[in-house]
Amino acid sequence: MKPFIYLAVLLGGCASAQAVEYTDVNRTASQISFTYQQLGQSVYGTFGDFEGTLSFDTQKPEAGHALLKIQLASIDAGSPDANDELQRASWFDTATYPVGVYESTAVTPLGGNRFKISGNLTIKGATRQVEVDVVLKEQGGIGVFDGKFILKRSDFKIGEGEWAGNSVVSDGIDIKFKMVAPQR
Repeated sequence: MKPFIYLAVLLGGCASAQAVEYTDVNRTASQISFTYQQLGQSVYGTFGDFEGTLSFDTQKPEAGHALLKIQLASIDAGSPDANDELQRASWFDTATYPVGVYESTAVTPLGGNRFKISGNLTIKGATRQVEVDVVLKEQGGIGVFDGKFILKRSDFKIGEGEWAGNSVVSDGIDIKFKMVAPQR
């Protein structure tokens, strides 16, 4: 039911004739969302409280870096009961692990303003390498970094006990994000 994150973070860039740098993430215009299957039905949710830092030059995308910190208690999985359940130890254990963190370690340009961002995602004290597909859309002085990846909740012990496995909630959680950054 949730994943965080993640995830997630955005760095992408494009090779334009002139170098364009992005450094500040506009939290108000940015979004982290997720979808998962619960008892065969698609469920949508978001994380409302996160902060990101970005250092990205379209002429040197390989040198890019992103850091995303998500307040896991800010999850909105569609109902107050679900949101409360996700705070518990068997899910995010937000009393012990309040923040999910994604930090990039490498940016690989794929052409056409597409990038593969490799990095480390840490949730509930577990760190796993995650690769994120990102597309950079440049719109009038603003860069919009759209990304997605699939989070396996079993990798982070999210949904333990009766919630483990795929019988009630899918192990694979689709994470999508839109990070908006003005040109520097």
